Amino acid sequence: MSFDLDRLAEELQKKIWSQFSDVVIDHANNPRNIGSIEDADGYASVTGLCGDTIQIWLKVTDGKIGEITFWTDGCGTTIAAGSMVTELARGKALPEALQITPRDVLDALGGLPEESVHCAFLAANALHEAIKDYRKSQAGHFNGGPQTRSGAEGK
Repeated sequence: MSFDLDRLAEELQKKIWSQFSDVVIDHANNPRNIGSIEDADGYASVTGLCGDTIQIWLKVTDGKIGEITFWTDGCGTTIAAGSMVTELARGKALPEALQITPRDVLDALGGLPEESVHCAFLAANALHEAIKDYRKSQAGHFNGGPQTRSGAEGK
């Protein structure tokens, strides 16, 4: 009986993963830039309508994102989106990083099933909020610690 359950679980896993590109599977299983940055220049925590939260930390050097990391309590698709948005943003000037859209994240991941598209919105929103936090700190409004924000998602 155990063998039948193992085989069933394996078949279900294959069916689920068949909906995703190799890039999504790779980033979900081997996320890049995961963790936090001790003395980050910018930080955001954004919770989506699905209940997943993405946190992003960034360090800015000469107006460019030199280091960027993320953490999420979300599903594999949210992990992949968080991983990809950090890859897309690293090394970019802040105005250029602010131009990263959910569509850019989706395209870089090779697309997502419709029910998972919101994960790209969540990741892009978290990036934008972390950059806004950095800009506030440069304007003298930084409060010295992580700020939690709730971000709207769209499809």
